Amino acid sequence: MAASLPQKPGMAGMPSQQQQQQQPPHLPPGAAPGAGQQPMPPQGALREISPVFLCRIGQETVQDIVTRTMEIFQITRATQLPNGVTQSQATYQDRFGKLQEHLRQLTLLFKKLRLLYERCLVPYAGEELVSVRVEPCSPAVIQERNEVLEKVRQKNQEMKVLMDQMRNLLWDVNAMLTLRK
Repeated sequence: MAASLPQKPGMAGMPSQQQQQQQPPHLPPGAAPGAGQQPMPPQGALREISPVFLCRIGQETVQDIVTRTMEIFQITRATQLPNGVTQSQATYQDRFGKLQEHLRQLTLLFKKLRLLYERCLVPYAGEELVSVRVEPCSPAVIQERNEVLEKVRQKNQEMKVLMDQMRNLLWDVNAMLTLRK
C-alpha cells in the first residue's frame, strides 16, 4: 500500500517501491493480504491518495506496531534470567534472532508511520482554517455542555490521583524488591 506513495527526496535507507510491492510492510513476513482487504490501486491510477486512505494505512501500521511490541514482551517474559541455570546456546540464539527481527520490523514500521504522518498532516499545517459560521446555542445546551465539561475535569482529576497512587505503589514495590536482593 505504501508502494503507491511517491518517494520524497532525501529518504535514503527506505525500502524502494519495488521492494515494497513484493511484500506490503504492514503485513508480517510470509503473510498474504486477506480477502477482506481492498486491492491496491494501480500505481499510475491515483496520483494523489486520499488522506482517509492514508489514515487507514496508518491505523493498520499502529496495530502492527502494537502486535510486534506485544510479541517482544512475550519473548522477553519467556526468557529466564541468569540464575545459575544454563540455557542451551541454540535457544538463546533463536530468541535473540527473533528479538532482532522484531526490532528491525518495528524500526521499519515506525519509519512508515512517520512517512504517513508527514503525508497526512503536514500539508494541512500551513493552510488557513476556513471560518465556519456557528449559530448561537440555547442556554440549555450551553449549560449541559458546561456540566459535561465539569464532569470530564473531575474524572480527569480522579484519574490523575489514581495514576499518582499507582506510580507511588510501583515505586514502593520496586524499592522493596531491590532491597530484598
